[in-house]
Amino acid sequence: MKCVILCLCVLLCGITRVSMVVVLNGVLADECPTSVRALLAAHPGYRDAAAQLLAAAARVVPPPGLLYVGQRELAAVVPHDKNVNIIGSDDATSCIIVVIRHSGSGAVALAHLDGSGTAEAAAAMVSRVQQLAVGYPEGRLELQLVGGFTDPHRYSDELFANIMLSFHRLSVEIDLTLACCCELNTALGGGSAAPLVTGVGVDIRAGDLFPATFPDKGPELPLRGARTITSGPHSGQVLDIYDNTVGLLRIGPFNYEPLRGVDLWLEQSDDFILQHLSTTPAVEPPHFVHNIRVTLKFIQQHPFPAVTVFPDNRSHYYRRDEQSGCWVPMRF
Repeated sequence: MKCVILCLCVLLCGITRVSMVVVLNGVLADECPTSVRALLAAHPGYRDAAAQLLAAAARVVPPPGLLYVGQRELAAVVPHDKNVNIIGSDDATSCIIVVIRHSGSGAVALAHLDGSGTAEAAAAMVSRVQQLAVGYPEGRLELQLVGGFTDPHRYSDELFANIMLSFHRLSVEIDLTLACCCELNTALGGGSAAPLVTGVGVDIRAGDLFPATFPDKGPELPLRGARTITSGPHSGQVLDIYDNTVGLLRIGPFNYEPLRGVDLWLEQSDDFILQHLSTTPAVEPPHFVHNIRVTLKFIQQHPFPAVTVFPDNRSHYYRRDEQSGCWVPMRF
């Protein structure tokens, strides 16, 4: 999906001094690496951790037991959640997938970040995991970053810096255990750069993170994707899509502004849409244009979702069907 990268409010040049709370290689550092190159210069061991992930076989994850997290979404789960076996996300080209895990409780939060709402998402993820880890005195918070590559516009580099600064500025210690991003996640075959891993899953019981793709990405994808190509009060937010207390997938409520020229967009060729609605058109997956067209059609049909999709301002809830293992609508 199109990634909107927020401008950083500080000059990012290798290493920036801030109040450190991220632990690097087991040591509470006093400097914040805001690029993968600076991170590797100080801690080359992160190259080996990334290489282990890249060497792992990618898994195609079916829908049963899956909690899929889309762009500008986050979710948090615990190992004893009977509704979720794997939490994951994919299609991250210039985006970065962020995982926070508490080693004692096994609580996991995952987000798919594109530059919008980064600081708020980082704080929310840590808060969710801390809440779910209550009662487990032992354990540490672990941070894993996967995705992004050395794209022509350096979107991923800016996003990596923004994510690192967002976590460094929190008031808790977080151990960075994996940073398979940017240059560590870039293939240079054929003369053009491309991301090596664009999706990951987390086995919430084992705690393992692995490369993954997800053919089924859950319900109401056009609605969920509409926020990323429109403007409005909720478009830049990273929304929590899972209610831990009752084990329900939660969508909305949110609103967006009508997309000017949506009819004209739908008349354009696939190549035109690819070139103009992606920050990285050369490396998008084959289904990118189809998904964009479906999303544009949804926006065309629902220019005011607060009126037609969420008329009562209530979330759409989905429960896990015991027989199929898939998400089905809750009937109230």
